Amino acid sequence: MTTDTAGIALGTMYFGTRLDRAASFAILDRFVERGGRWLDTADNYAFWVDESGLGGASETVIGAWLQANPGARDEVLLSTKVGADPTVAGAWPESMEGLRPQTIHDALDRSLARLGTDHVDLYWAHVEDRSVDLDAQVEAFGSVIADGRARRIGASNHATWRVERARSLARQRGVEPFTAVQLRHTYLQPIPFAPLPDQGHVVATPEALDYAESEGLAVWAYSTLLTGAYTREERLQEPYRHLDTRRRLEALDRVAEQLGATRNQVVLAWLLGSTPRITPIVGVSGISQLDETMDARDLHLDADARTLLDEAAGR
Repeated sequence: MTTDTAGIALGTMYFGTRLDRAASFAILDRFVERGGRWLDTADNYAFWVDESGLGGASETVIGAWLQANPGARDEVLLSTKVGADPTVAGAWPESMEGLRPQTIHDALDRSLARLGTDHVDLYWAHVEDRSVDLDAQVEAFGSVIADGRARRIGASNHATWRVERARSLARQRGVEPFTAVQLRHTYLQPIPFAPLPDQGHVVATPEALDYAESEGLAVWAYSTLLTGAYTREERLQEPYRHLDTRRRLEALDRVAEQLGATRNQVVLAWLLGSTPRITPIVGVSGISQLDETMDARDLHLDADARTLLDEAAGR
């Protein structure tokens, strides 16, 4: 089995919906050919564009691809999430499944069935659920490690203090703790405290990153390329439209020109070389975008380039 190494994770959010099976298979084939390992999905992908109004399409396509490619399961690592799928089509967030212990167990069984495997390599609490006692959540996530259905567990879109409390409870109960966090993070930063239009997204703060580094937690970052806004600035959401963004974009352009790279590649190289080490999740719609993404792994930011970027970011 391939080892858990830092790198770029392939975001598969729109597999089976905006991307049909053939396009999804082609991207998966190329990702593995380029040495990619982590596939990131969730049980709710992508209910908001699926005709059914429910999630599961992404996991289903990945499962079909694994079945069509014997041996592929040994070449990839699977990351999926629980907590945000609607239980009633068209009724979200009021019918969101949440993190009740039974839901954590049942949703994982459904994910495994769709993926066609007996375990996932990383199982995430997709969003917080403060209606359920945290002790109960900790016990449930610990049990899916104990029974072998998940190799590791992580907290996505959780406040840092909740992650710490959950890890403390896990230690007290002798069960496996969260060993990874997943947050919204990229080179550009929104105005502090400005509400994002994307419901449930939690931005990685310096405190959260410092906590992860101090505790030795893996950090996964989503919305790393801001849905194409680095190359099409009209896509920048309002919270990102401020003077700091202009300074950072100018720094990106200087580094990109020096290295003969794209803005996207510089952003990914910056993330990959950050402390703590970050696993950027990147979704693509075609092979050319995937190749651009994977080429970023070979882009070396020397001390001068990183200093330029960090100083523009106020570091």
